[in-house]
Amino acid sequence: MKKARVIYNPTSGKETLKRNLADILDVLERAGYEASAYATTPAPDSAMLEAKRVGKAGFDLVVAAGGDGTINEVVNGIAPLKKRPKLAIIPAGTTNDYARALKIPRNNIKDAAEVILKDQTVKMDIGKTNGLYFINIAAGGHLTELTYDVPSELKSIFGYLAYLVKGAELLPRVKPIKMHLEYDDGIYDGNASMFFLGLTNSVGGFEQIAPDAKLDDGKFSLIIVKTANIFEIVHLVALMMNGGKHINDKRLIYTKTSKLTVKTPESEGRLMINLDGEYGGDAPMTFENLHNHIEIFANTDMIPEDALSDTEEEAYEEVSKDFIKEVEKLTDEDIDGDGKIADKK
Repeated sequence: MKKARVIYNPTSGKETLKRNLADILDVLERAGYEASAYATTPAPDSAMLEAKRVGKAGFDLVVAAGGDGTINEVVNGIAPLKKRPKLAIIPAGTTNDYARALKIPRNNIKDAAEVILKDQTVKMDIGKTNGLYFINIAAGGHLTELTYDVPSELKSIFGYLAYLVKGAELLPRVKPIKMHLEYDDGIYDGNASMFFLGLTNSVGGFEQIAPDAKLDDGKFSLIIVKTANIFEIVHLVALMMNGGKHINDKRLIYTKTSKLTVKTPESEGRLMINLDGEYGGDAPMTFENLHNHIEIFANTDMIPEDALSDTEEEAYEEVSKDFIKEVEKLTDEDIDGDGKIADKK
């Protein structure tokens, strides 16, 4: 029989996970798993260490039950392994961005667990930097540092509304930082109030920050906000909430990239990096997209078609692009008198 381990935060969601644990285990048994559970502790990296342990022990499935922080820890436990178990998530946090992107029920724990019974999975991209893994965002700049000042009790009570209220209060602090950013299609050298790398379209409860994000295409959505003017930032937020129209604004750069290197001059001081909503270290840093790295249960029949790759069509497009690039490299010496590619052997 396949084995599954539920790693749950007993304090998440006003202890609802603890009260519903028997239902979760019952669902896993119905799905054909021999199921067991582990309650995280206040000790550092409790969820991560347990996820790594059961992954190495050959478990087939790890269920991360809790908020986005618990999910991030579990991913950091299994991501470095050569043979990785499948992942399922049961949200019980505040914003639950990952569950939102995967269309997993966020208000009913049993319904979230029963997604496993549908046996629908997605091979998800995740990000990596300095030995750390992230599943939703990496960001840096004064705009992102606002989130560190939101008290945890406010997050629990008001959710992403707390970010808006506190963010509005702290906006006057925002100032530009000199950044050097290298990405697939170019280099940005200049002032910016924020850079943002997204893996899904849901951040802090908003689904329009990266409106065309795909979950499995090997690319981050990169946003570089060049302005630090309060009124311009508020205008960009309004455009974002009005159907994601901010991505075409000249006050920011919006592109796709598989890699990003971030540096700042020493004179700028530290540039704090936010990974999935928590402090993840200081620049310089290089971020890499790990394509299709973790297989995760999701409501794939409810995820919009444009959020997942059309594998055959996009593979054809990729091969076509590579072919064109190779042809463009050819010189007159490479072509023989009949217009064919010369054999240089």
